[in-house]
Amino acid sequence: MPLSRFLSGFLMMTVFIIVSQSCAHAVIEIPAKQAILLDDETGQVLFKKDHKTQMPTSSMSKVMTMYMVFDALQSGKITMDTEFTVSEKAWRKGGSKMFVGLNENVKISDLIKGVIVQSGNDATIVLAEGLAGTEENFADAMNVKAKEIGMENSNFTNASGWPDPNHYSTVYDLAILAKRIHKDFPEYSKFYTQKEFEYNGIKQPNRNPLLYKDIGATGLKTGHTDAGGYGLIGTAKKNGRSVTMVVNGLSNERERGDIAEQIITWGLNSFENKELYKAGDEVAAARIAFGKQTSVPLTVRDTLFFTLPKKNQKDIKISVHYQSPLRAPIQAGKEVATLKISIPDMGDYDYPLYTANDVEQLGFFKRALANAKHLIFSER
Repeated sequence: MPLSRFLSGFLMMTVFIIVSQSCAHAVIEIPAKQAILLDDETGQVLFKKDHKTQMPTSSMSKVMTMYMVFDALQSGKITMDTEFTVSEKAWRKGGSKMFVGLNENVKISDLIKGVIVQSGNDATIVLAEGLAGTEENFADAMNVKAKEIGMENSNFTNASGWPDPNHYSTVYDLAILAKRIHKDFPEYSKFYTQKEFEYNGIKQPNRNPLLYKDIGATGLKTGHTDAGGYGLIGTAKKNGRSVTMVVNGLSNERERGDIAEQIITWGLNSFENKELYKAGDEVAAARIAFGKQTSVPLTVRDTLFFTLPKKNQKDIKISVHYQSPLRAPIQAGKEVATLKISIPDMGDYDYPLYTANDVEQLGFFKRALANAKHLIFSER
């Protein structure tokens, strides 16, 4: 790849690669207070709005509770046939309910559906008490696990998301959680697409509005509190791409469903994932001083895969930065430069570049001659 221009003391190479249907995208506007949309494969943020602002998480907290339950299942601590007893605290809990009976023994498989499909606060407490003895102990364990999986700005004081000023998260943290649910426990993802569940003669529909729309929804959980508004953690997959969305602070259920559908549909239809460089590809050639070669190829170690907007035909800008010229001798595999990829409206991404091969130093007399030439031409 040819160098385009030299700057004294510092080289910046700018190249433009042609990527079909890639460029800037219009930023969508939504009435939500907080929102985020991620591409699951690349991890790129496609849209964000106050994504790291602390907020009440309401029943979206139950996704964290289910992470704990799935972890216990995966480790063999419990099985689907394990039964937990309904305490008076769980039985009396208000809000959305599975309608379990006092002192009833309920299977884990039913409690999972009671939480995911029916959003039962009672079922959530039964699971918390069964796994940790008390809901308070379970909340402590939730906080430890949340930090382990990268949720740095969250705190849980209960298992259900019941309003508490010290119970909070961010849409960014909840998106991390949603991705980890699907990644760490794919065998349990089926529960999130179940549309209804009947227990004790009471049939209830899944509250996730995305499941009733033809958008490839794969989960996850709604939530609502007076303080936080209406929220939704939504995941969907279409044509090999999957996205994770979290939205909160909407005014009613209909708005929540419409906005969530809008964001996910936009994310799935307006972007595509493309490989820009394979691991080991030569990106540029760096100039060498006092070497037996005048240049050395620069390569990437990892395949660079990006989510790119489809519409609007602006070019992606790629630039390579390093202190020029490099001085021989140079060893292969040495980090000497930075690759900067600028995607319109999506930010800049920096990656290290490495020398592809060794470059030996010139002998003494040839170095002296090269140095003399450098001095002569630099003074002109």
